[in-house]
Amino acid sequence: MEFLGTMFLSFVVFATGNYLAIGAALAMAVLVGGAISGGAFNPAIAIAMAYKGALDANMVLPYVIAQILGAIVGAYLAR
Repeated sequence: MEFLGTMFLSFVVFATGNYLAIGAALAMAVLVGGAISGGAFNPAIAIAMAYKGALDANMVLPYVIAQILGAIVGAYLAR
């Protein structure tokens, strides 16, 4: 879910650049993916959630890798 949410968010960022569209995309991604994976579509948020204890420390690296790959694919699709 982290890959898809980050891909969707980065696609909207690079395709539109509109702050309202970006905010709506982030809200939709968190609403859809929040119950499944926590809705951390940013590596900094995933690390902060692990520090807080809301995310298992063993899941931080897979989350960050999925988020980076999702951002790359989203940017490529927007191009």
